[in-house]
Amino acid sequence: MSSILAVSAGDPSGIGPDIALAAWALRAPARLPAFFLLGDEAVLAARAAQLGINCPLETATPETAAEIFQRALPVVPLQNRQINRPGVPLAENAAGTIEAIERAVAYTLSGRASAVVTCPIAKKPLYEAGFRFPGHTEFLAHLAGEQLGRAVTPVMMLAGPLLRAVPVTIHIALARVPEVLDTDRIVTISRITAQALKNQFGIANPRLAIAGLNPHAGEGGAMGLEDDEIVRPAVEILRNEGIDARGPLPADTMFHAAARASYDAAICMYHDQALIPAKTLGFDDSVNVTLGLPFVRTSPDHGTAFDIAGSGKAKPDSFIAALRLAGELASHRSSPENNAA
Repeated sequence: MSSILAVSAGDPSGIGPDIALAAWALRAPARLPAFFLLGDEAVLAARAAQLGINCPLETATPETAAEIFQRALPVVPLQNRQINRPGVPLAENAAGTIEAIERAVAYTLSGRASAVVTCPIAKKPLYEAGFRFPGHTEFLAHLAGEQLGRAVTPVMMLAGPLLRAVPVTIHIALARVPEVLDTDRIVTISRITAQALKNQFGIANPRLAIAGLNPHAGEGGAMGLEDDEIVRPAVEILRNEGIDARGPLPADTMFHAAARASYDAAICMYHDQALIPAKTLGFDDSVNVTLGLPFVRTSPDHGTAFDIAGSGKAKPDSFIAALRLAGELASHRSSPENNAA
């Protein structure tokens, strides 16, 4: 398998081009793995000029990109041309954005690239162009499922230098979490996380800390029954399967330094229970990793930031962290014993 990363440039009206160009300019001091960018070369050239970034571009294929990388940013051009209008999301750019994602996945699944790194996309212009998936992650799962011939369950992990956190429920109202949460869901998410910690992160015996839903993990039923009736049975199932899982644990004591040293990933019951500690501990260098796919996928932990696109204010830190982590995870997957999805 190739060791080069396939990067989709994201929505060209957002900061995806900005952070990709800035990251390449920092390739040596940042010790970046080689990558190629799937994007519109004219848009990228115009944005580099606007930002004053010295980033020569060179048309590439996945096979020629590694040799090009040190002298220029390798760009694998899109068939669907795009418009450079920073800060103004356009439905006309949707076809190119989707194409970049599809081709990054195809190159990785075929072995022409080692991992997928995605720059941020915005849903509204994609929806206006007929995109039928709730978001980026669901689209990636669909593409993987087509390749495998079966459904794929994607799992979101926020991975930073001090914490790996996985939410069991994600973009739903807090009031709906108890309705959606069930034992099977916790078990499935935890299994996928444990397997990914082995296959991608190279952790031989992963340790999972399972958070409780309610304050004090329910306080023996005094603050809700969900922890005893839903979360605890999930932990028992996981332990019976040989997975090192503990819980339900009070979430308010799970994230200090000594507690974090006792586990490799925190399984959290809802969005903010996972993302508040993850972003507090690593706001600029946390990475969104999608587990459960038959390929490595990372992305920066932020959105398109249309309001600062083209202004030079976008920081490439999270994107640089995503590139580094993708390279690291891909190297673990390349080991023969770690090739399971």
